[in-house]
Amino acid sequence: MTFREVADGVFVRRHASLDLNCGLVVGEDACLVVDTRSDLGEAADLAAAVRRVTPHPWMVVDTHAHYDHCFGNAAFRPATVWGSRGCAADLLATGEAQRAARVAELLAGGDAEAAERVRRAPLDPPDALVDQVAVLDVGGREVVLRHLGRGHTGHDLVVEVEDGVVFAGDLVEEGGPPAFEDAFPAEWPATLGRLHALARGPVVPGHGAVVDAAFVGAQREELLAVLSSLRAGRLDAGPYDAATMRVAASRLSGG
Repeated sequence: MTFREVADGVFVRRHASLDLNCGLVVGEDACLVVDTRSDLGEAADLAAAVRRVTPHPWMVVDTHAHYDHCFGNAAFRPATVWGSRGCAADLLATGEAQRAARVAELLAGGDAEAAERVRRAPLDPPDALVDQVAVLDVGGREVVLRHLGRGHTGHDLVVEVEDGVVFAGDLVEEGGPPAFEDAFPAEWPATLGRLHALARGPVVPGHGAVVDAAFVGAQREELLAVLSSLRAGRLDAGPYDAATMRVAASRLSGG
């Protein structure tokens, strides 16, 4: 599995496991890794793939605190790990519960080896914290980290590269409905509207194929339809399956 270049020096690695995307931005003498996978073994595989692209020292950014995006952080230390302030707090607050749920899921699927890797993954939250905006110099390239508002979680960061690529994390999903378990459905459409305004080139979702501004706009319309259906009490009228709509409904008061 290799990184695919989506713009000059900007790469995406799409993994079979969970259809997860990780990113890489390469500058003159530094690089930035976007998300670190689910455990130290997966993170070591990602790190080796980075090294096949560049020898430069890395920084890391977590788009949010869900296990599949950040449980591999420790494999990239002692590098700086960027994340929103809420991401760091949420990982510490929910990490053990996430671990237990994922281990149970893997054991139920018969993958004891992966379950053990997740069980042993350290909780290593970001140590460079972003409230709203941070501007990074990645080997002479400007990369902007932005918290645009609540959506998939309360603390999502997007990663905007100067050449026009946006890593959206799970604010954008391709190939399946957005995940609402920790979401704020009343606020997500507005947050996605702000992201849409940034999209001038490829948009990398947390999972699935790389998309564009038109896809982001269409997903915003879907989220508006979800919100309208929930407020009308019509879970059967939304754009997603019944199970997804029920989860979204359970989060409406929180959003």
